Amino acid sequence: MKILDFLIQENIPFTHLGLYKEAFTHSSYANEKGGKDYERLEFMGDAVLQLYVSEHIFKKFPQYPEGQLTTLRSKLVREESLARFARELGLDQLIYLGVGEEKSGGRNRDAILCDIYESFVGAIYLDCGKDEVLKILERTIFMHIEDVKHNEDITDYKTKLQELIQADDRKSVTYVLVNETGPANAPEFTMNVVLDDTVLGTGVGTSKKRAEQHAARDALKKMAMQED
Repeated sequence: MKILDFLIQENIPFTHLGLYKEAFTHSSYANEKGGKDYERLEFMGDAVLQLYVSEHIFKKFPQYPEGQLTTLRSKLVREESLARFARELGLDQLIYLGVGEEKSGGRNRDAILCDIYESFVGAIYLDCGKDEVLKILERTIFMHIEDVKHNEDITDYKTKLQELIQADDRKSVTYVLVNETGPANAPEFTMNVVLDDTVLGTGVGTSKKRAEQHAARDALKKMAMQED
């Protein structure tokens, strides 16, 4: 997908398209083709995330002391977390990489995806302002706060499961919606993760993506038990 199509699809009221091209340009591509890479926007996005995530959890949890707020924020914006959010948004498909970096698997490397998420946030902030940044954060970071609050991690279980399956086979798993309940403002989704018509795991969540992650986690747990 092209960056322009992505911005339109996500309803981002962009003005400076070139800023987003910069946000998705890795240094390896810039070195080969010329132009700016995403590092300055990554710097900006990191600062924006620190501020708005801090502001959000400060208001949401008035009873939390400073240390608890710091721990919660660090879990939400750590590398693994931001890489997962980048994948969920489809940012991995928009990155401009040099030939060598592409061949070495850079498109799926957590460190790069974390940087891309930050640079994307930086670009939105500079181009559109706070409100549009918060819309992205609501769809990614903020929706996982309850998981972290209840001591659940936010590992990208879908990626881990797919990597495990592909280590033995070239096949891919699929996610199937089994049930949807609750009112429109508080839905609950049940998803199965399936391989060759076999249900590997089941998950429930307040969004389809969260239910898919829970299904993948369930599958990984069951596979680990079988190995034992």
